[in-house]
Amino acid sequence: MRGGAERCEPHLAHVDPRWQQRLERWSDRLAENPFKRAWRAIAVATVTVTLVGGVLVRLTDPDTFTRIGTGIWWSVQTVTTVGYGDVVPASTAGRATAAVVMLAGLSLLSVTTAAVTNAFVQAASRRRGETRDDAVLAELTAMRAELAELRATMTAASQSQPPSHE
Repeated sequence: MRGGAERCEPHLAHVDPRWQQRLERWSDRLAENPFKRAWRAIAVATVTVTLVGGVLVRLTDPDTFTRIGTGIWWSVQTVTTVGYGDVVPASTAGRATAAVVMLAGLSLLSVTTAAVTNAFVQAASRRRGETRDDAVLAELTAMRAELAELRATMTAASQSQPPSHE
């Protein structure tokens, strides 16, 4: 009989079990605090895209970006959405690189905003002593009370009517 990973995910059948365990631990940690992990992942990706974008724009647009430092300076401006406009890529490849760098910057800002908002909401909930389940539990309690009332009404109605013999 084959193992669980091979049965569920045949493309991982050849992967070293240590890597599978690392991947499972990483996904478990991600599930524990998705915003923190997402922010870290986006931050690493953004720094990588910024550096690679700076080098790529230098390679694809050497007339405009005469040094790698200029390319990285442009990439930092672009990823932070500042965009002074002092240096702008002219080639198609340079503009494609610019699009990727811009999207990375927007992703970082979006995930950072979501993570900060989530932290504020969780802190406020903790201060109020609320949990996510409180609203669901309150609804279930109300439904149980309503169900008990309906049962009582049905029982009373069935006892008050004499059985019909047809």
